[in-house]
Amino acid sequence: MKIPDLHWPECKVTTLKKYISGLLIFVGNSLTAIGCVGLLLTLSGLIQAEFFAIGISSGVRVIGSLAVSGCLFSAIGYGIIEFLEN
Repeated sequence: MKIPDLHWPECKVTTLKKYISGLLIFVGNSLTAIGCVGLLLTLSGLIQAEFFAIGISSGVRVIGSLAVSGCLFSAIGYGIIEFLEN
């Protein structure tokens, strides 16, 4: 009896990784932009930071965390692309 080959073809794995990295970059850049706009609106006084306060965290910290998490997602996405090129 022949054992079936359970490995994906290399081209499908590479295409999937490129799709995932593109999605991470898009989501990361979007979160960073939303966080930066939120910080600018909060610092200019157009919106109140207390609206975004969760528990003992201030609203500015929550908005800043959104921008930082976006930067991390983008870095992971760009890191995957760089890894695939080598």
